[in-house]
Amino acid sequence: MNADNMVGRTVAGYHLAEYIGEGGTATVYRAEHPDRGRAAVKILRPRLAQDPIAVKRFLREAEYGARVKHPNIVQTYDYGATDGLHYLALEWAQGEPLAEFINRSGKLAPLLVATIVEQLGAALGCAHKAGIIHRDLKPANIMYDPATQTAKLLDFGIARDAELNPEERLTRAGFFVGTLQYVAPETLSGELVSEQADVYSLATIAYYLLTQELPFTGKSPRELFQQLLTKPPVTLNQAVKGLRFPGPVEAAVMHGLDRDLSKRSKTVDEFATELCTAVRGGAARRGFLASLFGKGGE
Repeated sequence: MNADNMVGRTVAGYHLAEYIGEGGTATVYRAEHPDRGRAAVKILRPRLAQDPIAVKRFLREAEYGARVKHPNIVQTYDYGATDGLHYLALEWAQGEPLAEFINRSGKLAPLLVATIVEQLGAALGCAHKAGIIHRDLKPANIMYDPATQTAKLLDFGIARDAELNPEERLTRAGFFVGTLQYVAPETLSGELVSEQADVYSLATIAYYLLTQELPFTGKSPRELFQQLLTKPPVTLNQAVKGLRFPGPVEAAVMHGLDRDLSKRSKTVDEFATELCTAVRGGAARRGFLASLFGKGGE
């Protein structure tokens, strides 16, 4: 299928105005709607329309997204099937994927990282209260608007219901889901995971935003897989030579990355609160010392 051949068509009232991109299962368009205005519309690839598992996963993304309402989650407008096409209409989020922003800007200031983590923690906390575990947190699945410093979570494509019966799973036992650089070690077994898996992924995102490095250094999927299972992560203050963070900031990030679930932050709110308190407390202290002694006070 030519990726552009649906531009100009109208699907369920959404006029497909521009091709944006595509993934493994869907093509994304910028669309216009007479009531909602600009929207993003995902269309399941026609070749997958006859695959019941692919259709069910596509609908699950829509259903989970529709269940969670939060200002830091891209809103799901509606979804369904029409003229043989399965579609999902979403809020048009301003900005760009966080992955693209950081690739262009480099590592971020700790105060900005705290702002982003605080927003994502609140969004994930809302999802968890609705019984949904995201399982695929990564900078590519976060929209970020630098003008307003607003982050919005998207893509519930492999999320799961925490209350789902094991026999209803769409993932085969023994296979993990997610993106290897950001998944929690316990995910690699393919077993059901708790919201602490999202805590780990959020901590990995924080680590990456602060350093533009990842806590494991494996260069191949096989090497990375083995490190996740057997080695501790590189500590935050060892990630980049010469780059140092206050002890409480490093401790907060590493609490979120602990392989031992009894030691890892229990909830996304707990992790975000610890990190934000550490970052903002340190900034306030530096500002106070600077006011007493001038810029060279420390």
